[in-house]
Amino acid sequence: MYKKIVEVPSLNKRLIKLRKKKKIVLCHGTFDLLHIGHIKHFFEARQFGDILIVSVTTDNYVQKGPNRPAFNLHHRLEALSALDCIDYVVSSDSLNAVKILKEIKPHIYCKGPDYLKNQNDLTKQIYKEIQSLKSFGGKIKYTNDITFSSSKLLNNFFDTLQKTQKDFLNKISKNEIENFKDSLKNLSKKKVLVIGETIIDKYVFTEALGKSGKEPLLAFNELNEENYIGGAASIFLTIKNFVKRVNFLTVLGEDKKYKNYIEKTLSNKHSKIKYIYKKNSPTIVKKRYVDSLNKTKLFASYQVNDTKISKAEENEVLKYLNTELPKFDLVIVSDYGHGFITSNIASLISRKAKFLSLNTQINSSNIGFHSLNKYHKSDLIVINEKELRYELRDKDKDLKILIKKLSTVKKVKTVIVTSGSAGATLYNRTNNKFIFCPAFARKVIDKVGAGDSMLSIASLIKAFRFNDHFTLLAGSLAASNSVENISNSNTFDINKLLKLIQHLTK
Repeated sequence: MYKKIVEVPSLNKRLIKLRKKKKIVLCHGTFDLLHIGHIKHFFEARQFGDILIVSVTTDNYVQKGPNRPAFNLHHRLEALSALDCIDYVVSSDSLNAVKILKEIKPHIYCKGPDYLKNQNDLTKQIYKEIQSLKSFGGKIKYTNDITFSSSKLLNNFFDTLQKTQKDFLNKISKNEIENFKDSLKNLSKKKVLVIGETIIDKYVFTEALGKSGKEPLLAFNELNEENYIGGAASIFLTIKNFVKRVNFLTVLGEDKKYKNYIEKTLSNKHSKIKYIYKKNSPTIVKKRYVDSLNKTKLFASYQVNDTKISKAEENEVLKYLNTELPKFDLVIVSDYGHGFITSNIASLISRKAKFLSLNTQINSSNIGFHSLNKYHKSDLIVINEKELRYELRDKDKDLKILIKKLSTVKKVKTVIVTSGSAGATLYNRTNNKFIFCPAFARKVIDKVGAGDSMLSIASLIKAFRFNDHFTLLAGSLAASNSVENISNSNTFDINKLLKLIQHLTK
């Protein structure tokens, strides 16, 4: 059976002669837990042609929630190759079948009956696949087999979800889920302004050489380095995947060293970006040295000037905000405490923002000095537990007591506090209710950017009047997506959110 498992280039060599006389059929999917529905689908698909090829999504591209896939790629390929009706099995490194369709060019692409209705194509991936199919003259066919769901079977009968995750999800009704999915489509009409420092997250990947021969130092060989857009810019990049109109106010260094890279990365025809160039300062760079094998961080070095922007620069920001703030439905501020957002700027934002979502982040250079005090009011605060305890100067009290205190002192309607792998807690002061959501991350690779991801999505959901359960769920899924990848290398969008919710709530 292992002879059926082949690489795409090898398969294409075999198909050169075959495709002239034989009709080639392709099925594509994850096939995580092979079940009778899949088998019926393959048998019927086989009737549409002479050769049946099944392509399988690799582990990295499976987006079905925590602990998925339940069966790794090797096991899924093996299971499929054991079926007599399948001629060849290949792996596919992609979120959809577009790439594999273009490579194999089958005569027939076969999907199950659940994809006949357009409303079931939540992520529009099937639409993209059909367009790809048309480009080389292929046709799509649908089988009539009984529909089963691997996700439903795994969620109900296997321990892919923890008890806390199941308990949280069970509190959301099916009607609420459907209404939420329908309402998400309206997000694109909203106008959002993001404010905060742009940070270059530079990752230097290394391999250990051992202890230095002359000094008590560990030596590392630098293999390669990658730049990622971080700070408030990463929030902007996430938000633009959900709404058409999102603007950005940020600060860069006077040297404009990374200006071209930043502008190219942030470019969006529907957005306007206002850059402030801080004199005598570099663009903020946070360099992290990482073991290339296990992605463990070894040490970090920062390139940053924490002094406040000049009076002239502050006046430029104030002038911009006076004009622009009233135009936006939501203002998201991610304040890293590196001197960009002064007390005067914070005060103006507090007064004029229609809905203000806020985070003041602590880091190694501002612990004990950076707080929420310069913001007079806000509608949503998103901070981690350590930031909350620093803010209130209390490391011992129960978390709920501190959250309530912050809400009262800052006169904020909603507070979300993240606690890493322990999950996140939302408090609504209007109804005096707490909601706890467990973490959904399968594995933690890099915590950088997780708070920004939570802030981005939770702000969107809360500002536009979705209920608190979905605010916390959507934000937690975004944060989980972030920690499973290096820095901001894997963007979170509305399609990914819809797909995750679809699979988690089956």
